[in-house]
This record gives sequence, C-alpha cells and structure tokens, in this order.
Amino acid sequence: MTRPRLLDLYCGAGGAAKGYHDAGFDVVGVDHVPQPNYPYEFWLADALDPDTWGIRAQPFDAAHASPPCQAYSTLTKGTNKGREYPELIAPTRALLEATGLPYVIENVPTAPLRDPVTLCGSMFGLGVRRHRGFETNWPLLVPQCQHGSVPKQYKLYRHGVEYVSRFASVYGSGGGKAMADWPEAMGIDWMTSSELAEAIPPAYTEYVGGMLIDQLRRAA
Repeated sequence: MTRPRLLDLYCGAGGAAKGYHDAGFDVVGVDHVPQPNYPYEFWLADALDPDTWGIRAQPFDAAHASPPCQAYSTLTKGTNKGREYPELIAPTRALLEATGLPYVIENVPTAPLRDPVTLCGSMFGLGVRRHRGFETNWPLLVPQCQHGSVPKQYKLYRHGVEYVSRFASVYGSGGGKAMADWPEAMGIDWMTSSELAEAIPPAYTEYVGGMLIDQLRRAA
C-alpha cells in the first residue's frame, strides 16, 4: 500500500498533521487563515466550503478535522463572558459524513462529540496532560492515562508566583517564562507560542493515524 492521503481541515500550524505524517500519511491542510508554519501542502480555503477546496482535491483516503474549540471550552467561557463563538462540530460532521471517508474529529473534552476517545499527553510520555476527545466513524482503542509517570518538573508562573508541576500549562500567554518549556512538553519545535497554545501534540495523531492506517489496510 502506498502512502494514503489525509485531508486535514482547520489545520492550524500542523500539530495534528505532523502526527499523521509520522504515522505514514501524506497530508494536505486546509484553513481559512494563512499558515506559514504548516509543514506540508497547504490550501487557503474555508474548511466548510468544499467548493473552495474540493475542485482541487485529488482522491483522499481519510479526513481529520479540528474545529475551533472556543464555543465548547470552559476556559474560554470563563474569560470571555458574553462573547459568542460559532459551534462548528455539527456542520463539520455532516461534511465529513458526506465524503464517505473514515474520519476523525478532535476537540476539547466538553465538546459535543459522539462517543469520543480521550487522549492525554501522559499516555505518550509528554510534559502536558492536554486531554482531547477524538470522534471517529471507525473503531479507535485508547491507552490509559499515566499522570504520575512523567518524571520532569516544569516551573510555572501564576500571577507572578513561581511553582513546580510535572506538567506544563500550554494555553493563553503562558505566564512569560513558562512558555520556554512548551516546545519540549508538546513535542513540537516549529511553532510560535500562540500556535502552540492552539495545537495538539503530534503524538496523539501519530497514535490515531497508526490505527487508521491499519483500518484502511484491512478495508483494502
């Protein structure tokens, strides 16, 4: 089997894409915002408007989507009271179901995903917990969290006070000095701090992508 092609919607700077590439996929990213740090082929287009990218699409074997999470994030709701964010999971699911492809939708644990599998950085020896849900239309197995297994300690800063944690907190502005640990904790070395705050670790999708390739091989 040659390298299968995966469509990466709402691709951002490519955290998910790197994992799928390492698992064996050729990846094409789609985002409505330019992503100069995206490491693979990139199309500037609206993820929910296939007329803007579908006419250029060669056949794909699978699809991944990471719709913006602000509408579902408890952190966002706590810091942006009264602000409305679009809820994009349902229309994204409808689009993916219409393709007939095996798909993955990734989002925060509080998002309205269907029977999601939750992945955590501790499952892969990373310095973040960063729980994320993965909805699939194919069987995805999940390892166990290992919150006590990460030996490294990170210096974090909250309201100017330094404290130590086994896990880095990768969100927002990072409290200044704490951002220096983000690339190592996330397993990402090509993004800006603001891109890291929005990304998922490639280890997650390398795991998902390995199982997805097995699924494609069985179907073939």
